Amino acid sequence: MAELIGRDLLSLADLSPTELQELLQLATQLKSQQLQLQCNKVLGLLFSKASTRTRVSFTVAMYQLGGQVIDLNPNVTQVSRGEPVQDTARVLDRYLDILAIRTFAQQELETFANYAKIPVINALTDLEHPCQVLADLLTVQECFGNFAGLTLTYVGDGNNVANSLMLGCALAGMNVKIATPSGYEPNASIVEQARAIANNKTEVILTHDPELAAKGAAVLYTDVWASMGQETEADDRLPVFQPYQISEPLLSLADPDAIVLHCLPAHRGEEITEAVIEGSQSRVWQQAENRLHAQKALLASILGAK
Repeated sequence: MAELIGRDLLSLADLSPTELQELLQLATQLKSQQLQLQCNKVLGLLFSKASTRTRVSFTVAMYQLGGQVIDLNPNVTQVSRGEPVQDTARVLDRYLDILAIRTFAQQELETFANYAKIPVINALTDLEHPCQVLADLLTVQECFGNFAGLTLTYVGDGNNVANSLMLGCALAGMNVKIATPSGYEPNASIVEQARAIANNKTEVILTHDPELAAKGAAVLYTDVWASMGQETEADDRLPVFQPYQISEPLLSLADPDAIVLHCLPAHRGEEITEAVIEGSQSRVWQQAENRLHAQKALLASILGAK
């Protein structure tokens, strides 16, 4: 993966289809311990949003590679006191080898990347969640062997996960359907970007009909109906999104061998039922574990671990 050394990952669109497949292959080798890689580097985590899986998986991945992690909680750094992003970026550039940022605005992430010479990874913004989708694709690959002919259906809010899923599925060569209520569609420019990547070889479909989207799908995927920063909208969103719940009736419309994914945390009884998330078709915990392996592969590739 020499071509990824020193590069940023701000969006899944930063990868080529070949680079994506090589990352997934490396993640598989690291997970199975067929391959052992080491790099004595320092990862900084600058997280302005709450995190469980992203924080822990990045930390464990870096430790397993033989590196170190510094948790740069904004509340205990000068970021919380208004230090400009470009100043923080140029300082951290002189201390760290790589930086993962979890924040609200994609523009803030891009400003960091512009001012820091070290690689910057998008650990979640309001626009995209690329590291999550690397783990999602690894899970699909483990379950089905390849992506050819598969359809992933996402139902719910057209949020950052939906945006990255469109790009990731297009890169992987898999059909993707996004079913949202009217007015909650994914980012229009990313829809067009994903369709350009798919290049008519696979489909990127938007619909407001969750049942139509679920029919024959190999993967049913959902996320919370109100993302971080939208908590005040949660009660108003409930009746709008209720038809988009992944329930047993909706799952019955998918392929009989379909799997269910959720990026977590889950609000059981809202976007997904208890029976489905705990059911035999759920691969949610495998998916969560794969955050570790996918991010370890990403870190190893960008840092040139040997």
